[in-house]
Amino acid sequence: MKTFRYSRWDGSQGEFAIDAQGALDALSDLMMEGRDVDEALEWMRRHGFELAGLDMRVMGVEELLAKLREEIERLKAFEELLREREQRMGGSKSGDHETAERVRERIRALQQLARDLAEGNLEGISAEQLGELLGSDAARSLVLLRDLESTLRAEGFLRGEDPSLTPRAIRRIGAQALACVYADLKKDRPGGHERDVRGAALPRPDESRPFAFGDPLDIDVVGTLLSAVKRQALATPGRPVPLPIRFRVEDLEVREHDFTTQTTSVLLLDLSWSMSWAGRFPAAKRVALALDHLVRTRFPRDHFFVVGFSTRARQLRPAELAGVSWDMGDPFTNLQEGLMIAEQLISKHPSASPQVLVITDGQPTAYFDGNDLRVEWPAGYGGVSPHAVAETMKQVRRITRQGVTINTFMLDDSPELLGFVERMTQVNRGRAFYTQPSQLGSFLMVDYLAGRRKRRS
Repeated sequence: MKTFRYSRWDGSQGEFAIDAQGALDALSDLMMEGRDVDEALEWMRRHGFELAGLDMRVMGVEELLAKLREEIERLKAFEELLREREQRMGGSKSGDHETAERVRERIRALQQLARDLAEGNLEGISAEQLGELLGSDAARSLVLLRDLESTLRAEGFLRGEDPSLTPRAIRRIGAQALACVYADLKKDRPGGHERDVRGAALPRPDESRPFAFGDPLDIDVVGTLLSAVKRQALATPGRPVPLPIRFRVEDLEVREHDFTTQTTSVLLLDLSWSMSWAGRFPAAKRVALALDHLVRTRFPRDHFFVVGFSTRARQLRPAELAGVSWDMGDPFTNLQEGLMIAEQLISKHPSASPQVLVITDGQPTAYFDGNDLRVEWPAGYGGVSPHAVAETMKQVRRITRQGVTINTFMLDDSPELLGFVERMTQVNRGRAFYTQPSQLGSFLMVDYLAGRRKRRS
């Protein structure tokens, strides 16, 4: 069990301020659970938070109130002890009287602080006074809570009267999130995915190497000239290099190239109600944010889109992704429509390596029959929704014929979900990743492309 030690305020503590990036990281942790910015800020103020780089935990208003009330009760008990002593002694000594008065004054100060905290009047509370009463960590916590939102705004992470994340904050959150999934891409236009097999070549302006027969003649002129000068200087030490400089084949330097591909990717993020259980949604949202950030920063030539799906599917713009939550009260999963939207996006942005990444915790239970939206509960416990599965598999076959690879991340290992994904990956020849939210670092990967199973830990 984690414990915290609170030291007393002695007036020697220096000034301190909240670290904006650490505060944003704490804020994003709460937003991963489905809270919006305002709800996450309020939760941090009420309950406190961990802040990287601090040797303490930032105490929230509730904890500060509890400590104040505890101190008030302790002082009241001491005051009662002094009163009983006075009665036994038949009068009070001047020292006892002065002590009792100081105790009462301290109780009144603590009660006023408790009222201000309960009313959210953080600006009206003296950090120095709070530190003298409860210790330096309480004083520091007050300052950090009071400056939380204003610091995030000043750093350019929040904006608007109803606070919302700025693009800078979204990039930071994406950079802190987990992982990327790109493999086995086909040759295509210049992108950013390194491959063993050559695709389109992008030169590295700062790297060259000696020419070898068969290399493209992308000559590094400066490097070639330097090689020729060095060769002739070594051949005639102490003498000027004769002009004109004569070149040989061994002097040729060619520029190094990265052979890369470009891809169009669509991430399908399950927003159905069941994603709110067992930590599934935070895990899925982190992966979605990480992939979005990875593609936009490392693979800027790629086309990348995010589609959320529950009973209906919809495209999520980058600015929406950080604040997205599951669809409360919506238990159905319409993967079919998600794949339809993915197909439309890929057709508008064609590439030789299109792929769909699916993050889900359940089998399909909603689908379109022509223009009619239908929902279908599974047939009993552990059963399937046969019509929804059948219509979704039709869309899987359709998108597979267009050369689209589907890689699936499952946040549950129920037999009905595993069975459906097995069918989907056999048809599409994509890959499936089985993982529990609490065990994202260790999952079972079924690789139908290579025809083998591999345990990752």
